[in-house]
Amino acid sequence: MGTKISCLTENPELSVVVPVHNESENIVPLVSEIKAALEGHLNYEVVYVDDGSDDGTLEKLRSMAKQFPRLRVVRHYRRCGQSAAIWTGVKAARGKWIATLDGDGQNDPQDILFIISAKGGLERLSKEVIICGYRKKRRDTWIKRISSKIANAVRSKMLMDDTPDTGCGLKVFAREAYLSLPFFDHMHRFLPALFLSKGARIESFEVNHRPRSKGKTHYGIKNRLGVGIVDLFGVMWLRRRMKNPVATEEKIET
Repeated sequence: MGTKISCLTENPELSVVVPVHNESENIVPLVSEIKAALEGHLNYEVVYVDDGSDDGTLEKLRSMAKQFPRLRVVRHYRRCGQSAAIWTGVKAARGKWIATLDGDGQNDPQDILFIISAKGGLERLSKEVIICGYRKKRRDTWIKRISSKIANAVRSKMLMDDTPDTGCGLKVFAREAYLSLPFFDHMHRFLPALFLSKGARIESFEVNHRPRSKGKTHYGIKNRLGVGIVDLFGVMWLRRRMKNPVATEEKIET
């Protein structure tokens, strides 16, 4: 990445946002991995959003924050869902650029650095682009792989978002561009389509995917399929109504 950066500042360039719900066993290993991957390479912070956990996740985060000054912890007093947790984290972030990771440890934090390096560094990124991780080699159960493949095919056909894997939690985008999007529950599943509607480009980057080693998944066929279909039609309706007017003020000579 070039220049080594080791100091912590109040104006980080990159904020790594991690939404979690009942992931107490994954806090220490994932935070340690993020630090190992980025320390000395980027001016960054880590923003964890505890989405109403009741398994000791918040206590683990508080303990880690005392040891790791780059870690900031934001708390939802009750569970609001993954999209709300991501929105809260991005809103609280101080970095111009955002990288999101799932809190279950299946995303590899090293891929954040690989993506940024491949693009020539943060200074060469464009706010008109969202970079989406692509889990080409999924390390999930067969039923989860098949259901995701079908869902991605249907979504891609209906939304034409040109993204092979919208479900991957690893994404890199501009904070300002994200906050300009309309917020709604489950929006994290449709970020590429929403960014496209704002005139952005979508780029996919093959990333490492790892099996979950600790904790339990919070998603199944029922809460993916039923809600996903309803949301899909909702996003189609929303995209047809989103406008991006380009305007300049006329200079009138007097």
